[in-house]
Amino acid sequence: MLGIQRGGSGARDSAQTLDSALGYSGTKLSAPPKLWTAHPLRFDVDEQNMEPIPLPETKPTFFEKVKRIVLGGEKNLFDRNIFHSMALLPFFAWVGLGADGLSSSSYGPQEAWHILGNYPALGLLVALMATITVFVLSASYVQIIELFPGGGGGYLVASKLLNPTLGMVSGCALVIDYVLTISISIAAGADAIFSFLPAGMIAWKFHAIIGGILLLTILNMRGVRESVNFMVPIFLVFVLTHAFGIVYSIATHVDDAPAIAARAASDAQGAVATLGLIGAFLLVTKAFCLGAGTFTGIEAVSNGLNILREPRVRNGKRTMTYMSWSLAITVIGLFLAYLIYQVHRGEHEVKTLNAILFEAMTRDWGKGGEVFVWVTLFSEAAILFIASQAGFIGGPRVLANMALDRWIPSRFAGLSDRLVTQNGVLLMAAIALGTVIFTGGSVAKLVVLYSINVFVTFALSMGGLIRHWWKNKGREIDWKRKIWVPMVGLVISMFILVFVFVEKFWEGGLAAVGVTAVLVAISFFVKRHYRHTKSLLKRLDQLVRTADISNSSEKEVDIPCDPKAKTAVLLVNGYNGLGLHTLLNIQRMFSGVYKNWIFVYVGVVDAGNFKGTEEMDALQVHVKEEAEKYVRFMRRHGAYSEARTAVGTDVASEMMELTPALVKAFPHSTFFGGQLVFPEDSMFTRFLHNNIVFGIQRKFYNLGIPFVILPVRVY
Repeated sequence: MLGIQRGGSGARDSAQTLDSALGYSGTKLSAPPKLWTAHPLRFDVDEQNMEPIPLPETKPTFFEKVKRIVLGGEKNLFDRNIFHSMALLPFFAWVGLGADGLSSSSYGPQEAWHILGNYPALGLLVALMATITVFVLSASYVQIIELFPGGGGGYLVASKLLNPTLGMVSGCALVIDYVLTISISIAAGADAIFSFLPAGMIAWKFHAIIGGILLLTILNMRGVRESVNFMVPIFLVFVLTHAFGIVYSIATHVDDAPAIAARAASDAQGAVATLGLIGAFLLVTKAFCLGAGTFTGIEAVSNGLNILREPRVRNGKRTMTYMSWSLAITVIGLFLAYLIYQVHRGEHEVKTLNAILFEAMTRDWGKGGEVFVWVTLFSEAAILFIASQAGFIGGPRVLANMALDRWIPSRFAGLSDRLVTQNGVLLMAAIALGTVIFTGGSVAKLVVLYSINVFVTFALSMGGLIRHWWKNKGREIDWKRKIWVPMVGLVISMFILVFVFVEKFWEGGLAAVGVTAVLVAISFFVKRHYRHTKSLLKRLDQLVRTADISNSSEKEVDIPCDPKAKTAVLLVNGYNGLGLHTLLNIQRMFSGVYKNWIFVYVGVVDAGNFKGTEEMDALQVHVKEEAEKYVRFMRRHGAYSEARTAVGTDVASEMMELTPALVKAFPHSTFFGGQLVFPEDSMFTRFLHNNIVFGIQRKFYNLGIPFVILPVRVY
């Protein structure tokens, strides 16, 4: 070890080997690194009595107080019940994710009904096609849940079963879809609410949209469980009122079934006679593709499987069952009710088709009927706001998975002290706000963007499943039964995708593809940077192998601790080239100064390892083992050493917890951290890397604790 004199040729040979590995010459650095200090070297210690002076208490700032009130206090990572308390039962997952599809009953069937024009009875055929699509896609995603019990959905399916690049495209399309889920749901909800408020209040509609996005952002920053609990009463009111309305309509008109069937046959014959067979087919197809928008939200369960309570696979399947049946019943039920009451919506009618339906249904109910209509319509408006929850749950999860694979900045895999993927939630909210501002909150402009990207993901997911079952046909007995489901799903998804893109090419189709293409290009750029960084870091990691070889013949020496001696406290993030390089630089710059060596390793809990108590326990073990490697390294070179470890979501916060005890035990401590220096330094590259040591340095500066940052060049 350089700078530590143990005598004997073994130590000198080890030093020379490490010198060569680092590119050192003689006793000087070939390229002396620049040294920054956080504060003039003063220690919080009474120099005469050698007694430590207590560190000043850090009081929470005004911002921290407000944050605690609004978002709540931090969660305890090591509470054995933390995963159970945060996870959702299938019913609550249905509330958080199923509202996306159910909410489309407020505008999807209405749009299909409008397209059918003079042939409304063809809506039964549209409803049947929509129902088949829902069940086929749901069955396909049940297969995905079984194959990927850890979650990941369309992104992971395309990445693992097709190739990583197609997985990235699927992830980008899904992120855009979730952003638009937030935008269109809240914008449509505002339209519904302000349609039955006084006309003078319409000027506040845009402000209500912005406020709705901000409110849901805050709720999701508190946690998924908290946000879903807030929505349960509204969701139940919507389900109960619409279920009652559908059942009442059918039960009170059972005797009219032959007349309704005759009317449907007459409409079909009239459409064929007037438009021709192909024309009638295209009319039904257009109504199906553009109007029956009840498919989104199906993929959200497989994407966010980790938020479900154990056993996740079984609960995921149950949630999919709730979603598929509720979607199918709502679609068919509403189309039947439209036919039963023969509702008609004029071209300039302000009321929604559902409002006209429920008013016709309750015309003879008196005052109670008016109350029922208002409660039902209010629940429709409110559930549109709730539908955006699928975007806030699914979007950050997709971003986290892509961040773990380095397609987007790694910071999007990080968790807040509320154990929420905070950066992902904030990004989804920010882009949704930008989308609303850009379109003026117009549902007409948002709906086309909304309907394209999700079918890109559906198509890639179906393709991945087909490839999987075909490759494993020799090992799967019932592969033929399983493969036909995604095959049908692929045909349907591609058909809808192509039809909507061509039909609405100049009305948003091109823009939807363009936005997704921009995100794909950014992902390629980010991935290239991380690959380049990885190749540069390989040079540093060679130092680990060199150090292990040089230490293989050395024995650990039990050196007594002298708490009053100078102590170097080194922050590490694993036993790697960065840590060893920083350690050797300290030895060379401050040769013989430090007698005690403390290695601090804070294991970061992110979306990749926050999956259960077993993963948390494994992370703790890994952190301790990595830190102990440095301890053994120093003891083999005749120096006192020990390790201090912690696990948390924020390195700086955990360091502030560990520091008082360290400073008290070793009053003459100097803290060190290594920081990588890249060939090109820009705002973009700084955003791609956390630069944690600079944040810790600022905190230590205010406490008067010396913190030295040593630059480590990787070029």
